[in-house]
Amino acid sequence: YEIHYMNIANGCCGTAEHSREEIIAIRREEARSAAASIGAVYHESLVDDIAIFYEPRLLARVAAVIREVAPEILLVQSPQGYMEDHQNAARLAVTGAFTRGMPNFITDPPRAPVSQPVTVYHAQPHGNRDPLRHLVRPDIFVDISSVITLKRAMLAHHQSQKVWLDHTQGMDAYLDAMQDQSREVGAMSGRFTYAEGWRRRLHLGFCDATADPLITALRDYCLVHA
Repeated sequence: YEIHYMNIANGCCGTAEHSREEIIAIRREEARSAAASIGAVYHESLVDDIAIFYEPRLLARVAAVIREVAPEILLVQSPQGYMEDHQNAARLAVTGAFTRGMPNFITDPPRAPVSQPVTVYHAQPHGNRDPLRHLVRPDIFVDISSVITLKRAMLAHHQSQKVWLDHTQGMDAYLDAMQDQSREVGAMSGRFTYAEGWRRRLHLGFCDATADPLITALRDYCLVHA
């Protein structure tokens, strides 16, 4: 697979020390560096922080990217994220995928519709909890024990995010927080030391009922809970 990487928001509000223009540039370079570290294709951000709304103009821009890429697998945020930007990003990605083959849905910039089936998977919410503090249990556990060091190194490229989270949310050692949450998902699996959790979205409007390409690609590393 060719991996594509995109942050819808540009990080403009994620600082207590830099100007808007400075932090946007910093976040962009950090994201590009993180993407490059795993050989991913980087896509530019579209809007400011706290400006990810489920509305037609932004949807048209997100949908254009999805048509350009025509993914077979779409990995998106949890519908139950702790922050509204995260929830709205998930909704935009899902609807962008849903409209991929609609000729009368005009994207920005205009892109031809695509017929590529796509299977949508939702990640775990940050903290493995929904906004009402309930534990979210995934359906699919992917063993990442052998690549947890690589995941940590990729996340470490986002240095300004660490500074911001330390300052505003008391999230010291954000790399350790990622590792702790991966360990918790691994414990949920009952098998893996570190794991990512995913939930497959209903196939209707996206793909065949039996399509499960993430499992096919990572079969030796997956545990599925019915």
